[in-house]
Amino acid sequence: MHGTIIPGCPETYQSTQQSEQQQQFQSEHEQGQQSRYRQGDQHQKVRRVRQGDIVATPAGVAKWVYNDGDTPLVMVSLFDTSNNENQLDNNRRSFYLGGNPQQQRERQQGRSAYPSWGFEQDNSSNNIFSGFDDQMLAEAFGVSRDIARKLKGQNDNRGSIVRVESGLQVIRPPRMEEEEEEYQQERPNGLEEPLCNIKLRVNIDNPSKSDVYNPNAGRINRINSRNLPILRLLNLNAEKGVLYRGDARVQIVGNYQQPIYDGELHRGQLLVVPQNFAVVKKAGDNGFEWISFQTNDNAMSSTLAGRNSALRALPQEVLMNAFRISSEEARSLKYNREETEIFAPRSESQGRAIA
Repeated sequence: MHGTIIPGCPETYQSTQQSEQQQQFQSEHEQGQQSRYRQGDQHQKVRRVRQGDIVATPAGVAKWVYNDGDTPLVMVSLFDTSNNENQLDNNRRSFYLGGNPQQQRERQQGRSAYPSWGFEQDNSSNNIFSGFDDQMLAEAFGVSRDIARKLKGQNDNRGSIVRVESGLQVIRPPRMEEEEEEYQQERPNGLEEPLCNIKLRVNIDNPSKSDVYNPNAGRINRINSRNLPILRLLNLNAEKGVLYRGDARVQIVGNYQQPIYDGELHRGQLLVVPQNFAVVKKAGDNGFEWISFQTNDNAMSSTLAGRNSALRALPQEVLMNAFRISSEEARSLKYNREETEIFAPRSESQGRAIA
């Protein structure tokens, strides 16, 4: 489950009485205590996420994630510090509302430098409330000082990821209604969506929605501002390619005589490609699967080989004179590959697919 708290938007998920499941939960775990569901609850929308989902959130928006599945949840976060929404500097900053991520931050500081800001914090807690006075917090929320101290995460060593005992009880529509809502969101109505109802999630791992597909090589799925409009605000897009998993040899060539990178890329590694640099990826024996992010909501990629490529669009005579080749060689350059972006190997000795 994923919750995004957008400032100024109403709490559209509301409950005025206990459900049967909540009543059973109370009887088993809260006998003799006042139920936390007695007066009902209301909160902003909760979305379900699954493998392959891209979730986009604007700057300044609070969010939370809860894994209610039976397998580990692995998430990759991308922060674009060059976005116009960032009015500070190019250092990434995380503002935690809850928890005590002090230990996690200390591990990060071992790998990268954070600005000191010219003062020392003697508080072991690092959520956003930890810097405030207990009494100030108590008065602001209308609670006791004891609750204010808990809000600050004092003596809480769980970090930024905590284990929820007995499951998390939130208001959500039945699964069928969620799926129907997702289907409705996929059909644009021709109007700009208000921020409170804007689509924040789309799946990039659906083979049936591949933008490029080659049964002998693999597939590519792309997400941009056309199928996820909020990316216009973020100036980002995403691309996932599958050359049937594994690892790959990657070469990157820019405005130099030699490649700036020529090596093996394995699971868990990150490679940064500058704008307008050319890239070729050749899958290893176990195939190759990758995901890429570009700092534009509707980025355009120009291919150099294959159908719809730059070389294929050039007149044959231009190729002959530019590269000092014969007409037959020029035709080979233009027409020997009929695939688009993902190429199947010509023989077993040539390895796996190329993109």
